[in-house]
Amino acid sequence: MTTVGVLGGTGPAGRGVAIRLASAGYDVILGSRDALRAEEIATTLLARGDGVIRGATNDVAADAEIVIVATPWDSAVATVSALRARLKDKVVISMVNALVREGKELLPLYPPRGSMAAQLAFALPESTIVGAFHHLPASDLENLDSGIDADVAIFSDSDAARKLVAEIVDEMPGLHAVIAGSMSLASAIEAFTAVCVSINIRHKVHSYVKFAGLH
Repeated sequence: MTTVGVLGGTGPAGRGVAIRLASAGYDVILGSRDALRAEEIATTLLARGDGVIRGATNDVAADAEIVIVATPWDSAVATVSALRARLKDKVVISMVNALVREGKELLPLYPPRGSMAAQLAFALPESTIVGAFHHLPASDLENLDSGIDADVAIFSDSDAARKLVAEIVDEMPGLHAVIAGSMSLASAIEAFTAVCVSINIRHKVHSYVKFAGLH
C-alpha cells in the first residue's frame, strides 16, 4: 500500500486526513517539526482499517510516496522549500488555505501568485501540485463517528495526478472526490473555504460541501 506523508500533520486538519487515510488502508507518516510531539499524537489516532499512523519529522514525512501539505498557510512555503529535493518528482497535495479571522468571519487572503497552491507550485517546480481537502470541518474529519458525507473538490494541471488523488479520496470513509479542473481554479476553491468556515462559526455547526446531481 502507498505511504502518505502529512507535513504539519499534528494540527486538526492533518490529523483528520491522516486517520481517514489509515482507515482506508494507507500507511501514514504524521510529520512535524517536533518528532516527539508527532509520535505522541500519532498514538492517539485510532484508525479502523489496516493502515498505520506513525509520527516523525517533516523530513521523514517528505520521503513518503505521496505528500500532503497541512501546515499553517504562513509557514507552508518555507516548509516545502526546505524539502524541495525530497519532494522532487512526487505528487504533493495542498490543503492549505490563506485565511484571517475578523470577528465571526474568516476572510480569504490572496498570496502574490493568487493561491497557496500556486505558491507551492512555484516553490516546488519539480513536483506535481494537486489541491484537495479544502472545505472540510476538521473536527468531523478526525471523528470517524461524525457521519460526514462530504465532496472533495480536486484541482491540478496534471490529469494523471488529479485522477490519482481522486482515487485516494474515494477510498477514504465519508469522502467523495469531485475533479473540478485545473490550477486556474485554485484561488476560487481556496477562498471559498472562508465562506464554509464563516457559516460554521456563525451557525455553530460543522457543515461541509456537497455537489448535488453528481452522485
